[in-house]
Amino acid sequence: MIAMQKELNQFERSEVWKLIPRPLNQSVIGTRWVFRNKIDENGKIVRNKARLVAQGFNQEEGIDYEETFVPVVRLEAIWMLLAFAILNTLFCIKWM
Repeated sequence: MIAMQKELNQFERSEVWKLIPRPLNQSVIGTRWVFRNKIDENGKIVRNKARLVAQGFNQEEGIDYEETFVPVVRLEAIWMLLAFAILNTLFCIKWM
């Protein structure tokens, strides 16, 4: 419940949505909660996370709705990308 409340509070702070009356001639896209446990390297649960996701599979055929997507980048991924770009640049300069 705490994780769900944090997610809803984040929506309010970010002003992601606003509540409006439902149009009579439009269908509404449903939502569902996705729960995950964050685990440390010892296998101990560190915290619970909850995400409210849209059920886009109601409108498009063929979408894998067992997976969710959140546009978050880990710092390690950025470091790897920068290291690869630097090595690639150094390799190209060496062969010029």
